[in-house]
Amino acid sequence: MSKGKRVRISNESVNCYGARILTSGIDLAQYQRNPVLLYMHERGKVVGLVKDLKVEGQDVTGELVFDEATDLSRQLKKQWEFGSVKMVSANFQVLEMSDDKQLLAEGQQRPTVTKSKLIEVSVVDIGGNDDAIVLTHEGKTISLSAGQDSIDGVLPLLDNVSKTPLKNKEMELKDLAIKLGLKETATEAEVNEKLASLSLAAGKVTALETQVQTLQAQQQAVELAAVTRAVETAIAEKRLAAGMKDHFVELGKKLGLEQLNLTLSAMQPQGKITATLHRTDKGNIVADPQDYSKYEKLSAVPANVMMDLHDNHHDEFVRLYKAEYGFEPA
Repeated sequence: MSKGKRVRISNESVNCYGARILTSGIDLAQYQRNPVLLYMHERGKVVGLVKDLKVEGQDVTGELVFDEATDLSRQLKKQWEFGSVKMVSANFQVLEMSDDKQLLAEGQQRPTVTKSKLIEVSVVDIGGNDDAIVLTHEGKTISLSAGQDSIDGVLPLLDNVSKTPLKNKEMELKDLAIKLGLKETATEAEVNEKLASLSLAAGKVTALETQVQTLQAQQQAVELAAVTRAVETAIAEKRLAAGMKDHFVELGKKLGLEQLNLTLSAMQPQGKITATLHRTDKGNIVADPQDYSKYEKLSAVPANVMMDLHDNHHDEFVRLYKAEYGFEPA
């Protein structure tokens, strides 16, 4: 017998019908006891055996040895050494299968064969085509080259999986390229490069937006502090009653510091209490009644009577407030 070169018998790639076989689930024990080598998966056409069967990563490999006991074996040996015949195909018995999405590879449309048994290995003329794979399930041998109905009976199409995944992927890539402003003929690498560029730009924009929001918050805090100081100064100078602080702070937030200072500067400081009291004919000391109708705007009202205006003469307060600022108080 003549030793041949090592050949790959199986791996985990997706075949043309969208199925694949996990190498880790292949049972080789039975085959290793009788590592028969057939021709085109035909019983009775034994042409040799497979020696030194190995599992290397996802690959199952072995060395073909032709027995040269028949004309066919001698012919295949010569063709194998010459290179006109150089492929093999495995016959697997399906034991278990799964539609777990985590086991699906790109382009896969049918369940993954998770457990199987290697029955035989054959020399084939077109083994490079995935159609040369043979499966056996529940006592029935199915060749993938036998047609769609044959494989559907063993490995049905998965739900929600397109029958033309490659074509769909190409269409999706084309649509995405157009949306990104690229040519419809753009490659996947060009699309990914554009996406990465946009992602980087988006990250920079987000960082700038965050920076702007931080600066705006700091600016608002500074403006509020200045408005509060202006109102507190007016209170300290007796231009404004202490009870009006919150109202004028809110006013300053709406109008701005400049307009608030202008309003506060026009307010008269609070006078002495004797200026607003008088003695009656009976000797009683009473406050002079206030005539707010004589004022044209709020800033003209003395600070010492501002609370009286606000609390006891609401209609006049609203009139003067609107005359001062152009809108009624909230």
